[in-house]
Amino acid sequence: MIKNKLDTKSLLMDYAIYVILTALVVIIAVISPKFLSINVAKDILMQSAVRIVVAMGCMFIIISGSADLSGGRMVGLAALIAASLAQTANASLKFWPNLPELPIFVPVLAAMLAGVCFGVFNGLVVSKLKVPAFLATLGTQMIIFGFSSLYFNMEPNSSQPLGSLLKGFRNLGGGSILGIPVIVIIALLVMLVVWILLTKTCLGKEIFAVGGNLEAARVSGINVFKIQLITYSIAGACYGLAGALEAARTSSATSAYGSGYELDAIASCIVGGCSVAGGVGTVGGVFAGVIIFNVLSYGLTFIGISPYWQNVVKGLIIIGAVALDVRKYAGKK
Repeated sequence: MIKNKLDTKSLLMDYAIYVILTALVVIIAVISPKFLSINVAKDILMQSAVRIVVAMGCMFIIISGSADLSGGRMVGLAALIAASLAQTANASLKFWPNLPELPIFVPVLAAMLAGVCFGVFNGLVVSKLKVPAFLATLGTQMIIFGFSSLYFNMEPNSSQPLGSLLKGFRNLGGGSILGIPVIVIIALLVMLVVWILLTKTCLGKEIFAVGGNLEAARVSGINVFKIQLITYSIAGACYGLAGALEAARTSSATSAYGSGYELDAIASCIVGGCSVAGGVGTVGGVFAGVIIFNVLSYGLTFIGISPYWQNVVKGLIIIGAVALDVRKYAGKK
């Protein structure tokens, strides 16, 4: 009997994220049965897609035992870069007046390259200068926002929202294939690549090892500097892609894009089962974490509850998830 109780308790702790998600859907559906529809599910997935990509990048850093507060601003800068390179030739306010129309992969790659560059910068500051990740990435966040503001204010744009984007680029955020939004397909592909990297490669094992016990990983011969540099670089690439997708989804971009996305990503990772101590995390759990917050936001609005309550409930979920994680970690120790 005691063993069964322990097994049930352990099972609930391990799958709490899915229990919470199911409970949220059921409660909202009971209040408003129309919530259970294909269109609502599609809307939630489309709204979640960019945040899924951001959270996938953030997961690498959290699993490795580090932190990143610069992700949101990287998304914003990447959105600006992608949008400025994806404008039509006859745009009324063209960011680069003499630039011809480019293939859509160019703005996307440019945005990802910008993310990788700042990811490398974060990795070097954290691993070589030994600046605590929290403070290092807080400083990077400010630097990136400064660059974004300067870039956005360049002539002839002068801080005007970027628009008139190429149709092919906009289709990345608003198009569909066989009824499935392209942006959702891209997010799912990113999840697949992340899952393969973390579970099927030596790199993934080393990332978990560094997050689980950095000194033990170093003694066992793992190049900790390399792992930290790679994790921040991969995260930067994800942030860059997310920025391009955000610009495509909204058909616009401003320097305000991406604000707060890093906190949403961290919250989704922690709620999704990534340990605050590092060394633990799954793609499925983080995906569920992102969906929980988007179901909450969309669902409360859907049933007519004030959006101010969203932050209250989100905060309670985050506190509960961290408390659960601490208990699980303490039990293992």
